[in-house]
Amino acid sequence: MILSYFTFPAITTPLRRRTSLCWLLLWFCFLAAGALQAHDPAGEFDATPRLAIISAFPPELQKLRDEAQITAERVINGRRHYVGKLAGHDVVLLLSGISMVNAAMTTQSLLDRFAVRQVIFSGIAGGVNPGLHVGDVTVPADWGQYQEQVFARKTADGWDQGPFPGEFPNYGMIFPHHVLVTRKNSEQSEKIFWFPADPEALKTVERIAGDIRLSGHTSDEKQLSHTPRVVVGGHGVSGSTFVNNTEYRQWVWESFQANALDMETAAVATVAYVNCVPFIAFRSLSDLAGGGEGKNDLPVFLKLAAENSATVVLAYLNALPPTAAAK
Repeated sequence: MILSYFTFPAITTPLRRRTSLCWLLLWFCFLAAGALQAHDPAGEFDATPRLAIISAFPPELQKLRDEAQITAERVINGRRHYVGKLAGHDVVLLLSGISMVNAAMTTQSLLDRFAVRQVIFSGIAGGVNPGLHVGDVTVPADWGQYQEQVFARKTADGWDQGPFPGEFPNYGMIFPHHVLVTRKNSEQSEKIFWFPADPEALKTVERIAGDIRLSGHTSDEKQLSHTPRVVVGGHGVSGSTFVNNTEYRQWVWESFQANALDMETAAVATVAYVNCVPFIAFRSLSDLAGGGEGKNDLPVFLKLAAENSATVVLAYLNALPPTAAAK
């Protein structure tokens, strides 16, 4: 039909043939543009209530993707969203990308396009609590953006933080402080440091934690010297820095009593809080953020930690009623 529209018997000259070809190329460009729009439907909203499962980078999401029944895929702002079912629930799975900024952008984009009833984060982290070990899975009760900071000026009397006094012990010139957020349907800013996980979701994990068996060895048979466990409660912190420093790790523990630190979760928790969407995060320790002996363990235990976190997420999903997430 398209060809018959542009290929007229009367077109006999080279000029007319070139003109016809130009119109044909323009038509195909128009079709291609339409296809791209369908591939990245910025204005389309999925109204099916879903659990959203986010990880930062591919190894963290692999086991969950393998277990899911994917029925559709959408690419939104360059991020592929996998739509389907997992453990009896309607879900959307996606990667946020590494870093606080990527995590915040991706989570907000997700909530703008899907009817998300709960945000779940699954991934790896650096261990901070000296009582925890590589392979353990932490499920903190709240998350703080610990690298929202003031760099203070050195004076004869100590440190001058200017108009933004810190609320936690400093690390040299660095003074952490809260963030200001404005929630959905409100114009009143709140001063917050700890963004809470959903309390009902935490109760569910507490109920099943003792029955979950985690892996203690890698695919090349490197064995941990301890049995990994699930730890529910406590704090987690997130910032823009990959930490592999013994002294800084110790300060983070002493200042925040954080079980783990990473580069995304608190950003996701903040966006979920602002949008009034329940949130919970599962982070398995791939390394000790500079607290271990020798080189950082992340390259060795990344896959083990990622799969341990996914194991707990799957157990959590199976513990939820198929038609309702934790409120």
